[in-house]
Amino acid sequence: MRWKRYLVEVGTGIDLHGEDVTNAARKAVRDAITSHSMIGLRDILGFQNMQEINEALKVDVTIATPYPEKVNKEEVLKVLPEGRTAIKVVEGGLRFPTPANKEHSSVGGIVVAIAVLVVLVDMDKVKAI
Repeated sequence: MRWKRYLVEVGTGIDLHGEDVTNAARKAVRDAITSHSMIGLRDILGFQNMQEINEALKVDVTIATPYPEKVNKEEVLKVLPEGRTAIKVVEGGLRFPTPANKEHSSVGGIVVAIAVLVVLVDMDKVKAI
């Protein structure tokens, strides 16, 4: 398999109550995938149907969140409509309030997750057009 990058997209997801990092991560992935359209795959790469596209696509997801160990990876990947998937969760994102601004503690439990999606195409599956 010869994987080549086709698309890179970034999304942001926020859980406003309860610090649910899986919910924030799902929203971040959803935000990223609604920002683009991959209509060129059939015409430019010679794919005939969705099965061929699914076999030739890989979506690498990286999620940055304050509590990476709490993210349910399988739930996050369910947001993706097609292709092979892989996920990596790293520390990042944002939690509010922070210790530096705890005077805002009446507004608590907010987490922000950032998702970066890299869509790759298996060039061995591309048809000559």
